[in-house]
Amino acid sequence: VSRFGVFVIESKHYKGWIFGDAVGRTWTQVLFDARFRFQNPILQNRRHVRAVQSLLDFLPPEAVQSIVVFTGDAKFKTKLPQGVFTIKTMKAHIERQREEVMSLDRMQFCVGRLETERLSISHNTDVEHAENLARWHRK
Repeated sequence: VSRFGVFVIESKHYKGWIFGDAVGRTWTQVLFDARFRFQNPILQNRRHVRAVQSLLDFLPPEAVQSIVVFTGDAKFKTKLPQGVFTIKTMKAHIERQREEVMSLDRMQFCVGRLETERLSISHNTDVEHAENLARWHRK
């Protein structure tokens, strides 16, 4: 959360080759001769962004930005979609933000709202999250 916006960051720690685009339901990781599919992190983060926008409904929707960041040694074999970064490029992207979209007081209010509304960090919330993901993937 900053005066330049609220950045909803989905992080992925992968190695190997990554194939994916902005709209496909899944992306693919290739490690030697093994292939693994995983949920498109752009679409995954879109749901997170909507949740944050609903909590911070006093901000303009564009003040809440999606960022997907890959850590690790992943190499993209397809064009990197908009909003997807490495750690290095994510830092540069955030530092390029110059237009203030909220005051310091409003920024602190956002942090407070997010802190009071977030789920507690516990084993139960981890299990619930995993169950929700499993239901979503069965669709």
